[in-house]
Amino acid sequence: MALTKSERRLRIKRRIRKRISGTTERPRLTVFRSNTDIYVQLIDDSKGVTLAAASSLVKDIKEKTSINKTEQARLVGQLAAKVAIEKGISEVVFDRNGYLYHGRVKALADAAREGGLKI
Repeated sequence: MALTKSERRLRIKRRIRKRISGTTERPRLTVFRSNTDIYVQLIDDSKGVTLAAASSLVKDIKEKTSINKTEQARLVGQLAAKVAIEKGISEVVFDRNGYLYHGRVKALADAAREGGLKI
């Protein structure tokens, strides 16, 4: 029985989420990647709330039509770090959400680190 791409990702996601959870001091930085956009949330799993979010749908990023999706992810990572630091969050647990740590996901994580987040 062959798994589809989405079934495989969900299986990996469940395996990751068994071990990773966010707290108030160190929230979970989770990534969602669609075909066209990329989204990031900082989640406190102990309370079940989203503390901050960033995405490529922000006007400044969406207006830049000449950039590729990896560069778009890098801008979202910088924005996520900026928003997190404004909220007083400096350390996070990175949740790649079943995606491979490569390409857009890696670019986002690297940009968040450069922006001042400790992952």
